[in-house]
Amino acid sequence: MGKVLFVATVVKGHITKFHIPYLKMFKDMGWATAVAAKNDYEPPEECVIPYCDAYYNLPFERSPFKAANIKAYRELKKLINEGHYDIIHCHTPVGAALTRLAASDARKRGTRVIYTAHGFHFYKGAPLVNWLLYYPVERWLARKTDVLITMNQEDYERAKTFKAGRVEYVPGVGIDIRKFQEPRTSRAEKRKELDVGSDNFTLLSVGELIPRKNHAIVLDALGELKKRNQLNGISYLICGSGPLESELKRKAETLEIAECVRFLGYRSDISDICNCVDLFVFMSLQEGLPVALMEAMACGLPVICSKIRGNADLVDEDGGFLFHPKDSQGCAAAIRRLQLESATRHEMGECNRHKVKNFSLGAVLPIMEHIYRESGLDLNL
Repeated sequence: MGKVLFVATVVKGHITKFHIPYLKMFKDMGWATAVAAKNDYEPPEECVIPYCDAYYNLPFERSPFKAANIKAYRELKKLINEGHYDIIHCHTPVGAALTRLAASDARKRGTRVIYTAHGFHFYKGAPLVNWLLYYPVERWLARKTDVLITMNQEDYERAKTFKAGRVEYVPGVGIDIRKFQEPRTSRAEKRKELDVGSDNFTLLSVGELIPRKNHAIVLDALGELKKRNQLNGISYLICGSGPLESELKRKAETLEIAECVRFLGYRSDISDICNCVDLFVFMSLQEGLPVALMEAMACGLPVICSKIRGNADLVDEDGGFLFHPKDSQGCAAAIRRLQLESATRHEMGECNRHKVKNFSLGAVLPIMEHIYRESGLDLNL
């Protein structure tokens, strides 16, 4: 029986969000599965990881400067040295960095270490401090990595200059597109539940209320439409929670658009919400390969998004409009055009529905299985 260990900084925010299908894949092949990550569930007893034989709650912190990471490293090194894993697959910057350091001795004994970069912190346009801090560390740690996996073309081209054992491009973690193409409730029922007018042209954004997600620029775009007396009949739904909620609500009030903006908080029914709206707006400042955008595409939605790494890997001019992340004027013009042109919305949505199949679980799982096998291990141990 083979043994595999998945490592990430947190459970709820990463492991259960992205990696359950891969734990299942190994379980179905008869492998023993383990997970090492911080329990970020509230309350903690809600932490249940399907297809996981052994779970280790390590005190990882997202910031690399937190002292708790020293303790996490020591516990992780002991776990790896005693666990005798055939494969260790690590994710997230801090979790992956500590894992590759802790697995140095295990690699000498034959353990394969795989790292998936969900989006390097150094990228075109990134702050200089990101390049000074993260770039040299990732370049050095690549030497301790048997397979380095990237999810977008910019990261892939840069990673090919690193000295990892192998560098691979994989189109994301894979999404279950069936879940997003088979809504549990009808469009009319969901709109009634959300108190959205049946005829309203409805926009949706999904993401934490943090600076990186750049929700404020969409509010600015709606403010532009308000000035032009073109806001009538438009609703804007924002799914997500975070520290900027009060600030964004104040901004909506200042722009006199609060009556058309709804803050829905964290939602577990994103697929149903996507299927009841008309347009997905995603103006992030930084992304790796955004799952929220893929989910919207799977629902057949046209897209307005920022022209950045990750977004541009998913959306082209056939599926939506891409703008500089600070271009509220362009965003406003695109919203207005799509409000008026139902045929364009339909064509873009169908293009996205077709394109996102390349990023589905059905497409990605076989690629990952091949990478695991190419690592020199017999998955049918």
